[in-house]
Amino acid sequence: MTNLDPRLQGVLHLIRADRHADIGSDHARLPLALVQSGRCKWVVAVELNPGPLEVARQNVQRAGSSQHIDVRQGDGFGPLAAGEVQSASITGMGSNTILSILQRAAWLPPALVLQPNAQAQALRHWAYQHGYHLRDERLLPGFWNYTALRLERASHPIPFGDPSPASHSGPVADPAYQGLPLAAALRWGPHLLRARHPLLRQELLRQQRRLQGLLVHQRPEVLNEWAQVNAALRWLDEPSVFSV
Repeated sequence: MTNLDPRLQGVLHLIRADRHADIGSDHARLPLALVQSGRCKWVVAVELNPGPLEVARQNVQRAGSSQHIDVRQGDGFGPLAAGEVQSASITGMGSNTILSILQRAAWLPPALVLQPNAQAQALRHWAYQHGYHLRDERLLPGFWNYTALRLERASHPIPFGDPSPASHSGPVADPAYQGLPLAAALRWGPHLLRARHPLLRQELLRQQRRLQGLLVHQRPEVLNEWAQVNAALRWLDEPSVFSV
């Protein structure tokens, strides 16, 4: 069984599909673990860079998994045919890089598992605006705390590439955010708030201490972040305040 660090182990448990794609797969450790654990029957490992691509091919061959893992070179979803997989993962990248991959895609599968290195709120915003519901999320320990998101397409998604989603009747409201302070939940995670995740509380208190020293400058972005941190902490302690 392929060994995964806690970050990828957490991602693994958000994936289950007959046909899956791992975008930016590096050395194909995640595809190997998905097949070996039985969580996926067939995986496409997509890697752009020649060095990791060759290592991925060697790892798959050495593990005897060539019939279950197809290693392909390419950028983002480009090497995949529309509808070829039921879900896809993109991990270990910056949120802006992940967003770029999603925005350039000609099509996307019904389920996405995304693990940015930071700023998961940007991906929650994207999902909220593009008809993907946040079904699950994990806060994973590592060099810092990593967030992994499982997104599933709602019944009436906004078309990809539409520059003005507000012009549509709108996606189906994501029930994950119901009864929560929306801005705080988008930033810190609705499922993490509801679970009162201990790592989340630690992170909120750390951010609160950091922001206290910046309030004197009265910068709008600092005041906005301060409000979100405090709204999240207040919900953890007094959820009834936000009930509707």
